Amino acid sequence: QVQLVESGGGSVQAGGSLRLSCGASGTASNSNVFTVNTAQWYRQAPGQAREWVALTTPHGPSNVRESVRGPFTISADETSNMMYLQMNNLKPEDTADYYCKVEIQKNPYWGPGTQVTVSS
Repeated sequence: QVQLVESGGGSVQAGGSLRLSCGASGTASNSNVFTVNTAQWYRQAPGQAREWVALTTPHGPSNVRESVRGPFTISADETSNMMYLQMNNLKPEDTADYYCKVEIQKNPYWGPGTQVTVSS
């Protein structure tokens, strides 16, 4: 059973940066789940629906939500079972719980989330 855990959230002032990490464990073959499967970041602000933020695909292009494209960058480390979301120039509207998700053989796996709070 694959398990994902996010880390790196916290409280920052507007204009600051955070780097979120997502680690995976429990993979049967100990393969890097983030480089062989589609992996994504989502976020959910208080009282709002969960929304997609960024995506990385195996041997393909990554993509980032248009509203944060540029300041936000998604990456996956081939040497470890980790995925990252670098968030620069954070704004109060980026305040949310951030979740990582990986799809393995069409089965979705989610982490429990990490909280990001951006103050003005």
